[in-house]
Amino acid sequence: MALEQAFVDDCPYGPDALLLDEILEVDAARSYVRCRMPTHALLPLTVSQRVHPVRHPQHVAGGLMVHMTGMIGFVHAYYLLDLRHADGWIGYGAKIHSAKFHNLAKIGPPLELEGWTTQLRKGSLRTFARYSLRFTQEGRLVYEGDQAAMWLKITEDQSAQSLTP
Repeated sequence: MALEQAFVDDCPYGPDALLLDEILEVDAARSYVRCRMPTHALLPLTVSQRVHPVRHPQHVAGGLMVHMTGMIGFVHAYYLLDLRHADGWIGYGAKIHSAKFHNLAKIGPPLELEGWTTQLRKGSLRTFARYSLRFTQEGRLVYEGDQAAMWLKITEDQSAQSLTP
């Protein structure tokens, strides 16, 4: 499905940093989401690469892929956990348990980004989620990760800084 405007509006990042163009699958039974990310030479960080055709071909920057793990977490929280930024919820990456880059992500073919929870503790003011992530391009594994995030409900009289350890 195309991105819903309410989803885009709720994202704590602007559309230029959301970088998804389609939600491909949301499966509550598996706690699973799959999205599509276009790849092009003007992506953040990628656009600044100093390209060499042999030693450093242009590719989707690894740092950008780590950012996209957070965007997949946002998709998951929005569609499966009903945690809305507009309702005071905000998510923060807590720990990257593993991050493996298997192949360079080429410019041109879209990436498919998958994420699912392996652990979930949902409370009234805090929700902890641990995610497995897989990013593929044309069926080839590009990135896989095991990461944790904490979602916090911030009230009007609090700030996120007051809730973090």
